[in-house]
Amino acid sequence: MALRPIDNALPISSERLKRQAKTIISAHKEKQVVDIGVNDENIAPLPYQSSTEVSIDYISSENLKPIQDPDFKIQALVGGLESKDWLKVCESLNDVRRFALYHSDLLLSFLDKVVLVMVKSMKNPRSALIKTSIMASYDIFKAFGVTLYDSTSDSINQLILQLLLKACQDKKFVCEEAERALLAMVEAMAPLPLLQKLSAYVGHSNLKVRAKAAIFISKCVSKMMMDVKGMEEFGLTVLIQTASNLLNDKLPEAREAARSIVVSLYEAITESREDKQEYWQSLCQSNLPAINAQAMLKIVSST
Repeated sequence: MALRPIDNALPISSERLKRQAKTIISAHKEKQVVDIGVNDENIAPLPYQSSTEVSIDYISSENLKPIQDPDFKIQALVGGLESKDWLKVCESLNDVRRFALYHSDLLLSFLDKVVLVMVKSMKNPRSALIKTSIMASYDIFKAFGVTLYDSTSDSINQLILQLLLKACQDKKFVCEEAERALLAMVEAMAPLPLLQKLSAYVGHSNLKVRAKAAIFISKCVSKMMMDVKGMEEFGLTVLIQTASNLLNDKLPEAREAARSIVVSLYEAITESREDKQEYWQSLCQSNLPAINAQAMLKIVSST
């Protein structure tokens, strides 16, 4: 049988060439894996590669120190907060806390920007950045409670929402820190303007957010017990209807907060009256359906 001339050989398809190249590369990779696993005493071991995230030290407010040369440091603060390096942002947020505690006058002009960075950081998936930003909000509330409300920016409303959301998280260390910040907010800010802001969240679609909002509304109302005029300015009817609606909420935390609101309202409104029960009954019946008014009366019947 005559041999086929080389010139007449069938052309090798491009697909066949690709398969051959893939086979060679795979074999090379397998050899590399085997070589790495060889226990050869003459080969230095490869360095251990840790996948663990860099640890962050959470510094309590009591342990934060004043900033040396704060006038110089404040110039670089915004750049650090806007960094794409989350570790740098954490460091800058701790500087924010130090400014709030010891050099608040220098931080005042940057306040809206700082609050927006805290809001953005709370939306970040990194728990370390979330907790650091919440800790910063605690110190900001302590230092600038009233000033925050006076701001024309919407940043404080965004901050309150994020804190309410974080207070509902399953991660205990985030949840506890958010509740601590919200409590500092109630203590630092005037109750009437804060009540106006928090009342927007009692109708939130998230049941847990609604319950947390109810808890801190009850704290505001309790704080206003000696300020009936403040309650009247907010609206007694609105407060009564809010409490009544929360009494029927699905979560027990919201219902308990509602009972606290009812007791605070009753004691504040009827303090100087002799006909306490009758006046409260009249007030509830004029603003609520009969069955809801009866529930409100039942709460204070033993008071």
